[in-house]
Amino acid sequence: MRRTVSLLLSFAMVFALTACDKSAVSEKQVEVQPFVQKTEERSETSQNGTEAAKQANEEQPNTGMEMETSEFVSAGEQEADVSTKTLVVYFSCTGSTELVAEYITEILGADIYEIIPENPYTEADLAYYTNGRADQEQNDPNVRPAISGGVENMDEYDTIILGYPIWHGQAPRIISTFLEKYDFSGKTIIPFCTSHSSGIGSSANNLHALCPESVKWSDGKRFEGGASKESVEEWIGEIGIE
Repeated sequence: MRRTVSLLLSFAMVFALTACDKSAVSEKQVEVQPFVQKTEERSETSQNGTEAAKQANEEQPNTGMEMETSEFVSAGEQEADVSTKTLVVYFSCTGSTELVAEYITEILGADIYEIIPENPYTEADLAYYTNGRADQEQNDPNVRPAISGGVENMDEYDTIILGYPIWHGQAPRIISTFLEKYDFSGKTIIPFCTSHSSGIGSSANNLHALCPESVKWSDGKRFEGGASKESVEEWIGEIGIE
């Protein structure tokens, strides 16, 4: 009898211990599952946040590069604004003044403009002391021979190199027409002439009154007919224009 009771007590204790172990395991599982779930939620949230940040960075414009480009363009425009331009203007009937003007244009890389009269001069018009057209014009300081065409962008030029032949010791009257046609305020005018014998004399000084007082005049230069390119280069070096 006692043995039977002991066996029953033993079975009861084993059953009780087994039940306690299962309960402990179940509680541990309950505690672990929320931890795993929270870890997975944080991982998913972190991944979503990373993707959102990456997408935001891709959609955001590169303002830094745009600013640098804008600054570069502005610097280029400013440099263009402060650059100076030179225009070589000449009047020539026999080709002597034209040759020097072309040398100057080539040396400086400047623009060039030829003064062309509406009524071209003939050989008879140019014959000295025949009371021809050129003689009559030079004897009348008020004559203004008409010019065909013109310079459309004169405002763009800072320096005008003005060439002409000497007629009776002066610039042809068509040069007066040209100077009175435009506003040369603030510009620099550098005269030169071509002649077989006469110097530039007062021909350049007499042109000053035709322009505003703000015009800066440089000393003129006389070249002989058929002047060499070397002599023109030497003059360009003397006046210091580039």
